[in-house]
Amino acid sequence: MFVILVYDVGEKRVQKVLKIARKYLYRVQNSVFEGEITDASLAKLKDELERKIVKDEDSVLFYLFRTTRYSERQYMGLKKGGQDLIV
Repeated sequence: MFVILVYDVGEKRVQKVLKIARKYLYRVQNSVFEGEITDASLAKLKDELERKIVKDEDSVLFYLFRTTRYSERQYMGLKKGGQDLIV
């Protein structure tokens, strides 16, 4: 499946969340990652993140797509990071 991960976490936890997300996905913006991932890897990613965030302060969003066949990515401004995946 294709996943977009977006996070907004406390300053003290940013580097920890960043390090975890990089193990599974490609960084495309400062707090945005995306990529193909298996169900098992997604479960591991969620488990690792859950142990690092503070649920009353932090926010992590997952957008899940079974296919990117009908999707399109459009840019405005500077293109940052990641691979040239279509979303």
